[in-house]
Amino acid sequence: MVNPKEIKIEYQQSRDKIFNDPDLLKNPFEFSLKLSFLVEEFIIRILRDKHVNGAVASTGSFSRRELAPFSDIDIMFIFPKVDENKEIISQAITLLWDCGIEVSHTIREFSDIKKFLKEDLHTFTQFFETRFIYGKEKIYSEWNKEVINSIKPKDKVNLIYEFFSDINLRREKYGESAKTLEPNVKLSAGGLRDLHVVNWMYSLKNETFLDSQSELSHTEDFLNVLKQKKLISVREIERLRKSYKLILGARNLLHLLEKRGNDRLEFTSQEKIAKLLDYSGEAWTNFMQDYFEASTILNRFSKTMVKRFDAEISHPLPDTMSIQLDEDFTIKGNVISQVNPNSEHLEISEMMRAFYYRGLNDARFDENLRSHVIESVQEINESQIDSQTSSVFFREILKLPNHVGKTFSSMNELGVLAAYLPEFKELIGFFQPGVYHCYTADEHTLIAIKNLESLENEKNKISKIYSLVKEKDLLFLAVLFHDIAKPISISGHEIIGSEIANTVMERLGYDQEEIDLVQFLVRHHLTMEQVAFRRNINDPSTLNGFAEIFTSKKALDYLYLLTFADLSAVSPVVWTQWKDDLLFELYEKTKQMLEKRISGEELFAETIQQFNESELSSYSEFQNHIESINDVGYIQLFSKEEISEHVEEILSGSESSVFIKENNNFTNITVIARDSISLLSRLCGALAVNDLNIHDAKIFTRNDGIVIDSFNVTDFRSHNKVDESKYEKIIDVLTKSINNELQIANEVKKLKSKWWRLESKLFTKKSKVRIEFEDHAKFTIVDVYSPDKLGLLYQITNKLTELGLSIYFAKIATRGDDVLDAFYVLDSNENKISPLMHELIEMELKDTIEELL
Repeated sequence: MVNPKEIKIEYQQSRDKIFNDPDLLKNPFEFSLKLSFLVEEFIIRILRDKHVNGAVASTGSFSRRELAPFSDIDIMFIFPKVDENKEIISQAITLLWDCGIEVSHTIREFSDIKKFLKEDLHTFTQFFETRFIYGKEKIYSEWNKEVINSIKPKDKVNLIYEFFSDINLRREKYGESAKTLEPNVKLSAGGLRDLHVVNWMYSLKNETFLDSQSELSHTEDFLNVLKQKKLISVREIERLRKSYKLILGARNLLHLLEKRGNDRLEFTSQEKIAKLLDYSGEAWTNFMQDYFEASTILNRFSKTMVKRFDAEISHPLPDTMSIQLDEDFTIKGNVISQVNPNSEHLEISEMMRAFYYRGLNDARFDENLRSHVIESVQEINESQIDSQTSSVFFREILKLPNHVGKTFSSMNELGVLAAYLPEFKELIGFFQPGVYHCYTADEHTLIAIKNLESLENEKNKISKIYSLVKEKDLLFLAVLFHDIAKPISISGHEIIGSEIANTVMERLGYDQEEIDLVQFLVRHHLTMEQVAFRRNINDPSTLNGFAEIFTSKKALDYLYLLTFADLSAVSPVVWTQWKDDLLFELYEKTKQMLEKRISGEELFAETIQQFNESELSSYSEFQNHIESINDVGYIQLFSKEEISEHVEEILSGSESSVFIKENNNFTNITVIARDSISLLSRLCGALAVNDLNIHDAKIFTRNDGIVIDSFNVTDFRSHNKVDESKYEKIIDVLTKSINNELQIANEVKKLKSKWWRLESKLFTKKSKVRIEFEDHAKFTIVDVYSPDKLGLLYQITNKLTELGLSIYFAKIATRGDDVLDAFYVLDSNENKISPLMHELIEMELKDTIEELL
């Protein structure tokens, strides 16, 4: 008779022994195998007195004998008919849970085979991956035969397409890249599921189940079958085994660290796993570089096998459709093959030629050529053969009318890009933990090129500029080199990168004028972003300084496009309409200055003159209002009608006014009030109290001390525009804060206790706090770099006020979970801050922010 309490204690002790075995943890296959065997053994022991007139089978990772510590324990009850067995099933499930085996179960009868084949292919595919545990083995065997026999040729094709659809759905959810910085170890591109799907398609195509009772995991069995059938090379098998083992091990450790079935490998877990695996030196980054290499191998294999299965179920083209590209390569449809597939390893020059044809025809390599390329690169790397060769076809790839980024991605995936450009090798798998990038540096670079090419199909202001660029190959080279020095040093990588660009381009045979342009672009690839998002681009001295770096409008066009490519490839959410508008505004103003050969002061004088010629401008109070602000940014931010409303509100004698409107993806809130000590800080606090995130703040001050402050905000929880139903409360809180009728500090404290749980989910990055100072003609600029937090801007502005500083302009920029805030300030005597005060201000701001974090 089973004693549930005793068995539960024994099971948990046996399981914990596996969990705490350091040697097992370093052998992922053995760990998962032992855990799976343990669960099987206890299920059999628990159910041995139950007369199950059917079969109990494992499914999912349990059937693969690849259980992770907190994986679902999936089992399937199989019966000829379920009705007369419901009682025994209920008893079995209850008993298993009482004994500590928390199973997830499904119940199937033989009629379900045809039912799901007809109605639900996704569920039907689960029948391919089961393993017998207990009950009537004969019923289990009959079930498997029935599953196989039910599949007709048409069904087989539909099922394989169902698998294709599953892959596409995962890619839509988790992204196409195998190099996302915080991957899902199971479901991201290059995760464990990639190999599972290939396994399932193989089983379906060959009408066989890999359900052997051998002392191996399902994946090891599958790789052994591929080896025996000689479907792929022995070296490829070993690469797959090693890669799968690394990711399986990461999943096991991830579960143990978090004590739950979580498969997202976040930064904090990556660092801990690297230490557990005894990585030395830069442990975290070294581990993740190995991880990304492994995920690339699994993803590459998955894509290759999908293409193979797709080709086998579709109607192949006859050989008569084959076209000779040259003496070494042919193309049939969109597949490139070698004329002599048994030739020795390919030279780099031959590979470059093959990739040129691939890009030109938007084609792919057949399996033999793909394998030949991989093995040839492996030989080059192992023998350290000098890979330098003619640059002709590499340069021709850069000049392709389309598919440059796609071709480079294929070259990177197969190892050719690093073999040809050794300087690119260290970029592969490189990443910066805790910053706002979503991809490794190499992946980010190649996505940037693709994003530029995608402009061909768009109709907007930036695509028009791109369409007029004649030497796109130089632009692509600038993208290729813009981050190439990051593995050497993050700080100053733009300077080192420009020197690397010079060396490589000389080697590739470019002339000095071309080299100078690319060097300029690499050296300044951060400049336009920094000026647009962190400086006042309505300040003449800022524009003068930016325009001075350009020798021609061509250089400006190229830098604008490079900046777009860089930012848009950071993550899907970083490139916003607000950033697009700011960048274009800086581009347009600089373009006018270069074309007209005028200064920033002359540009703004023209702008004001044009504005003054408008109908409203003849109104004297309107004219006085504009002159009293003396900031051209004001007339560019607000329409003439809005400015007229501002004038009327001020003339009416109102102590304060609040205007709210929708502005693209933001809600814009404009406040008019008389300036007072800590006003900006109080306004920021009032917005935070209303659960609003501030994305941008613009401050305008009249000569008479009236301020007009404009904020672009979103809802803290949803990141969407603010619901109109909240407008009345927002206006009320802002008005009270202006009149000092609200204890903002206390309200912000309440806010922290209200939102701390959600805040910990929304703001996960732990980047360092950094304070920098820059001298300006009229002000001292204080740059604050920090992780984002609700109420952060209130705390910063409040501290600056406490330090006796007046804020004349603020530029707020968010990058993922980080903020980069710039404040133009003067001291209490309206002078720039003495350098002697920098250390104190830095210390006070850091302490304030750290306390908030």
